[in-house]
Amino acid sequence: MNGRVSGILVVALLVSGAATLLVYRVVTSRASQPAPQTVTVVRAARSLEIGTLLRANDLTTGPWVGPVPAGMATNKDALLGRGVVAAIYEGEPVMESRLAASGAGAGLAATIPPGMRAVAVRVNDIVGVAGFVQPGMRVDVLIAGLPPNGQVGNGPQVKTILQNIEVLSAGQNYQKDAEGKPVVVPVVNLLVDPQQAETLSLASNETRIQLVLRNPLDTQASKTVGATVAGIFGAPPQSAPAVRPIVRVSAPAPVKPPPAPIPVLQIEVFNGGTRSEAKFAQPGGDQPVGEKK
Repeated sequence: MNGRVSGILVVALLVSGAATLLVYRVVTSRASQPAPQTVTVVRAARSLEIGTLLRANDLTTGPWVGPVPAGMATNKDALLGRGVVAAIYEGEPVMESRLAASGAGAGLAATIPPGMRAVAVRVNDIVGVAGFVQPGMRVDVLIAGLPPNGQVGNGPQVKTILQNIEVLSAGQNYQKDAEGKPVVVPVVNLLVDPQQAETLSLASNETRIQLVLRNPLDTQASKTVGATVAGIFGAPPQSAPAVRPIVRVSAPAPVKPPPAPIPVLQIEVFNGGTRSEAKFAQPGGDQPVGEKK
């Protein structure tokens, strides 16, 4: 009995010794490793919305353990006066990609990439997709109205003119009504290129605009032919009556009458036994037309 107990005790001592040695080696190896690098980075002192111009009280500093990712700001003073082009939340490290270039200012203009334009579109709850249009979303732009010239026979038509357009901002604008009182008007700013800006400006003045939400991952352009009232009701599209061309008939040139025959005076001349005839044109009669003997 004592032998068994002694054996158990010996085994327990060996196991505990091995575990102690293992723990000692792990603790020693960790203690020998250098401490991780800590860098002071710039963080947002409060949530910063798009268009905010950074001030000293908008920023703070805090430690960052480990390597600093590319583009993370570490100098607070270098960020003052720059505009925010993407939302930054409280306590989040400030990235250079979320700020406008130095000197670009703040507001909506600072969020427009080079070569692009921001076009404001006045909307309502229906046109603005019932308030679900938010900055960063993608929309298609549809127009509705009466086509010009010969296509009026099919009635009002709807056509997609722009696809996969980014919403730059969505908010409200203050305008004045007929009495001069300020009224709140919902406005959506779309990010387009100069050619699309011209198309959208003309469409907003001549037709009604409708915005259609789309999946931001769906970037393929769809080929559409538009829709007409006649097509919705299943009737074949009717073309406008053909316009008969105007044919201009010019009056025939007046025909000049043939010149009247010149009166001829015939004179018989007797010279002895010789007889001759002389013809003279009238009037004048001084030039003979012919002479016959």
